[in-house]
Amino acid sequence: MSTIDFPDLNIPEIKVLFNHIYELKKGVRRMALYTMNKKNQAYAVARVESQGLSYAIQEIDGCRINLFIGCEECIAAIRMFVDRPLNQLTPEEDFILGALLGYDVCMQCKRFCSRKSEQIRNSQDIA
Repeated sequence: MSTIDFPDLNIPEIKVLFNHIYELKKGVRRMALYTMNKKNQAYAVARVESQGLSYAIQEIDGCRINLFIGCEECIAAIRMFVDRPLNQLTPEEDFILGALLGYDVCMQCKRFCSRKSEQIRNSQDIA
């Protein structure tokens, strides 16, 4: 008998999880980031594991988590650098994360240049 609490499968949050899993299994994407209520974590992890997908969990606060889901290579990379809140990633780490999530490369380049320029300006202000 399983001790996993099954959430209401009709809530939008769970439907998003199902969609991410579907897209990963069909090869539409290699990795997905799913921000979710922590109370559904056990169910989400069980579902991801049952589909043979790799995952990593990042605590956001007492109520929410980021669940990274995807192929083992992508999740291994995530484990190497996602060790703090996502808004604290370096411009380079942010770029890698966006690329792994399949975001438009040109938009990621524009975002990287903007964030890197700001980082350089801030470091010059301190010096």
